[in-house]
Amino acid sequence: MSDRGPPKQLFIETYGCQMNVYDSERMRDVLTPLGYVLADRPDDADLVILNTCHIREKATEKVYSEIGRLRAHKQRRAGEGKTMTIAIAGCVAQAEGEEIIRRAPAVDLVVGPQAYHKLPELIARAARKTGERLAADFTAQEKFDALPARAPDGVTAFLSIQEGCDKFCTFCVVPYTRGAEFSRPVADVLDEALVLVDRGVREITLLGQNVNAYHGEGGAGFADLLQRLARIRGLTRLRYTTSHPAEMTDELIALHGSEPKLMPCLHLPVQSGSDRVLKAMNRKHDGAYYRDIAKRLRAARPNLALSTDFIVGFPDETEEDFEATLQLARDIVFAAAYSFKYSPRPGTPAAAMRGQVSEAVKSERLTRLQVLLGAQQGAFNRAQIGLTLPVLVTGQGRKTGQKRGRSPYSQAVHFDAGGAQLGETVDVRIMAASQNSLAGALEVQEEERA
Repeated sequence: MSDRGPPKQLFIETYGCQMNVYDSERMRDVLTPLGYVLADRPDDADLVILNTCHIREKATEKVYSEIGRLRAHKQRRAGEGKTMTIAIAGCVAQAEGEEIIRRAPAVDLVVGPQAYHKLPELIARAARKTGERLAADFTAQEKFDALPARAPDGVTAFLSIQEGCDKFCTFCVVPYTRGAEFSRPVADVLDEALVLVDRGVREITLLGQNVNAYHGEGGAGFADLLQRLARIRGLTRLRYTTSHPAEMTDELIALHGSEPKLMPCLHLPVQSGSDRVLKAMNRKHDGAYYRDIAKRLRAARPNLALSTDFIVGFPDETEEDFEATLQLARDIVFAAAYSFKYSPRPGTPAAAMRGQVSEAVKSERLTRLQVLLGAQQGAFNRAQIGLTLPVLVTGQGRKTGQKRGRSPYSQAVHFDAGGAQLGETVDVRIMAASQNSLAGALEVQEEERA
């Protein structure tokens, strides 16, 4: 704890992707030396940060709605002689920063995703009511260089290795809010991973907008980085997200078959099954290419499970285009999937395209797709019944006393585990499955029965 006086309450609301979850954790790390501790509610927090996402429709409106609620708490605290600093971070801050400052006087700070290492300085300015309230520079390397050592919360952790995007899908704002692709130096990634493992982390998920586009110094590619990380003693599992089909190299596909620490599941967004729509999205692959990648991955590792993203109702999507999406899902068979209605993002090429699909048609198509995907996910989970899976112990239920864990396929697992310890990987016999989780019991070894 800091010696700067009694602890100050910090509340962080995180929206969107795993990158934002990572960023929120790092903001906490930056602020801990200033005496901040996490609060469960924003009502009486000294500092509230909304870490925003700009991917979905009405993201900005949701931010203003939340600011309105926070303003009431801020005014109440002012009447009690207390202060509340409100900060807007993340991609909405990057895209709408000046407008937020103009429209929402209750907001004290606006900080983009590449500048949150400047929070201590910005908070000091806000207290003095001097200097700029907006920090939205694209300085990824400066940010990572300035961040303190990690303080992981458990045995799993995210590790950001790549930011930004050069793909420019026509529906996506990421290149405009996160900037061009930037890969952290190999040594920096390895150092952070070593710190995490030394502090008890056993599973690391590598993060990036296009994580498999990673290119380190000296020509080190993503597969090279994974191999180096796999050699860290004490690290038992590796995952990564989000990947792009165009960056699935031969070396990376082969590594899925040869590296046991690389988990047998992969999130590989396809977005549509229609070649015409994929071209309009500027996805840089077609359906046949995606099917071939899936086939090669499963040839390298037969037990590999795929998850994906779909966008329904992209401009000028016809019923024939949508049927191609359904057919691709039937052909691949996904263990899990995230599906969304297309929503125009201001400033993106797709927002200006003709043939915007009606909300009614989008909703009807999304329902049909989600019925298919939900059936596939349920079938995949039920197929685990009777199997013995290696499960990483991640916690224990407060009421039931059962252990919580994570399967190789990232499913939540609840099980009776005896003396299994946090961070251990134990064999669990799966006895039941729901749509989103598994249940089982610790497998008893023959020598234990004797």
